Amino acid sequence: MAEVHVTEPEGEVNNATALDPEGLGFMCGLEVHQQLSTGKLHSRQSGELYDVTIDTVPDEWPRFSRKLRASRGEGGKIDVAARFESKRNRSFVYAQSPNSGLIELDEQPPLSHDPDALDIALTVSALVNSKPVSLFQTMRKTVVDGSNTSGFQRTTLISTDGTLQTEEGPVGIDVLCLEEDSARKLDTISTENGEQVIYNLDRLGLPLIEIATAPDVISPEHAKQTAIALGRSLRQTRRVRRGLGSIRQDLNVSIACGDRIEIKGCQDLSWIPRIIRLEMARQLHFYRLSNKLRESMDLPLLPPDRRSTDPQIEQEVAEKVALALPLELTDVSTQFADCDSKMVKTGLAKNSVMLALPLPGLAGLIGTKELDDEGSQLPRLGRELAGAAKLAGVKGVFHSDELPAYGIEKEHVDLVRKQLSLKDNDGFVLCLAPSWQAELALESVLARARMAWHRVSQEVRNVVIKKGAPEDGTTAPMRPLPGGARMYPETDIPTLKLTTEMWENIISNLPMTDKERSERMEQYDISKDQSSQLLARELDDLFVDFCGDLPHKGWAAVLLENDDKDPQLASLVLTAKENGDLTREAVNSVILEFSNQPLPSLQDIAKYASDNGLKPADLGDLESIVNDIVSQRADFVKERGMGAMGPLMGIVMQAAGAADGKAVSALLRAAIQKITE
Repeated sequence: MAEVHVTEPEGEVNNATALDPEGLGFMCGLEVHQQLSTGKLHSRQSGELYDVTIDTVPDEWPRFSRKLRASRGEGGKIDVAARFESKRNRSFVYAQSPNSGLIELDEQPPLSHDPDALDIALTVSALVNSKPVSLFQTMRKTVVDGSNTSGFQRTTLISTDGTLQTEEGPVGIDVLCLEEDSARKLDTISTENGEQVIYNLDRLGLPLIEIATAPDVISPEHAKQTAIALGRSLRQTRRVRRGLGSIRQDLNVSIACGDRIEIKGCQDLSWIPRIIRLEMARQLHFYRLSNKLRESMDLPLLPPDRRSTDPQIEQEVAEKVALALPLELTDVSTQFADCDSKMVKTGLAKNSVMLALPLPGLAGLIGTKELDDEGSQLPRLGRELAGAAKLAGVKGVFHSDELPAYGIEKEHVDLVRKQLSLKDNDGFVLCLAPSWQAELALESVLARARMAWHRVSQEVRNVVIKKGAPEDGTTAPMRPLPGGARMYPETDIPTLKLTTEMWENIISNLPMTDKERSERMEQYDISKDQSSQLLARELDDLFVDFCGDLPHKGWAAVLLENDDKDPQLASLVLTAKENGDLTREAVNSVILEFSNQPLPSLQDIAKYASDNGLKPADLGDLESIVNDIVSQRADFVKERGMGAMGPLMGIVMQAAGAADGKAVSALLRAAIQKITE
């Protein structure tokens, strides 16, 4: 490999916004996962989702318990992410929703691809100029976090080598895949033998389009533009799901002195630039920390570009660090016998133990909570150690740089330091948990502490969420970055050949572009606001399909007000209104009345309106009522002029009973003008 010359990275970690992506060797690509509006991919179950929580899962839904283990991939190796998950000692409970059957429970072989889902995937491929593969081979992708009952996710490569046009230039599309969505997590319960995770199976098996871009994103802001452009291309089909959770963006981010990190949980596009910039700052911080630690042990410094890394040197450094930071766990529970911390008292009373892990040479380098210039937490080793421990299921750890705190007094800290025979520059980490769990957590902490002498490790991280939104744009570790060992062929689903006829049919039936849709709406007599709302809410096709002889503005208004109802029913009710069978004010209530019944006829709607006093008053009678009311209040009308319209409108409507507001307004205006002229 040719030697790479890169200068030391510049920039302040506490001002992520000012970091220069180009100067730091920024690289970024996106992975977008979009749910399709079809049935499930390999089971023909419906795609209905059930809005339940752990407290509202119906008692009649069956529940099934499972434990999963990592299996070897096609090459005979166990994937690193799968191996890590299998150590977490977790069990899983699945609530079987009405749209999940034997295939979702992994008790029946899967069916071939849902044809609608395959059609949509090929359509999106054409929209982003991605070249379809000639043979669709379904693969199994190992997943052992319990979100798939089988322990793997089925995914099929559909196309490659596409191009997405963005404001700042083209972005390559590396792959487009069609895959199954995972089950939805309802709750996690801690038990003495490990965590128990409860899932709802309603989402398991829903078709997802996964699009992975090339690392062509040139800035954090460009990443947001790319996500918007990808979402626009997917929605152009009008066959994808909308709403929270229906589309998910993952970010692959690195700078030259760091390494590739995959960030999940970026649902709010406005947060993408901030999340990326904070990851740049984190990688920069840990590069500088690693060299500071290397200097303290007289070890070779990391070069500022990972391409110049010497694997031999890194191996030697790792061996020396492992000797300097051995795995030595000590039970220090007795030192906390008189501790007043409620957390410590409760834990020890439940037979948890307080284990301690010495971290020689790290005193003062683990760090305490500080905020950057925009209020986000600054990167620090202590937060990474806590994140590593949480992956074992504990709520957190205590470390020496932040103690005394949390009810742990200085005397307890001194007793621990004495029992561990620590020097002034030595740090330590405490974990309060059942013995097996505390050991696993501190093993993870030690592995992460040793990594502090190296670049950030390749891993999957998750945006820290608080009350349903990013807390501050920072991330926490989830698992190691998966490798190629997680993929192997699916033997239950036959390969499918893409014929010339299939592809030509896709190309000849591409959906309308946004511009074409906008131009189509200009042909109708509706306001610009109505047009933009119909397009934004993807109701324009329904507007066109059911408009017929209906008044354009009236139909647009009714459709926008009843977008969750059957458009055929809404158009029938509006037709009844135009026929004079019910008032405009009654339209929405009549639509609601018939929404859970078989589609009515116009005669049914007219009869319902007549029986319930919703039929407009006779125009002659209405005119008589208006004239009488205006005549009785002639002095008021002469004094207020057209200002009398508002007060008299309510009086007329009350006197007339069911009446068309538009007709009342016209008659009232004419009657007032007659008196005031």
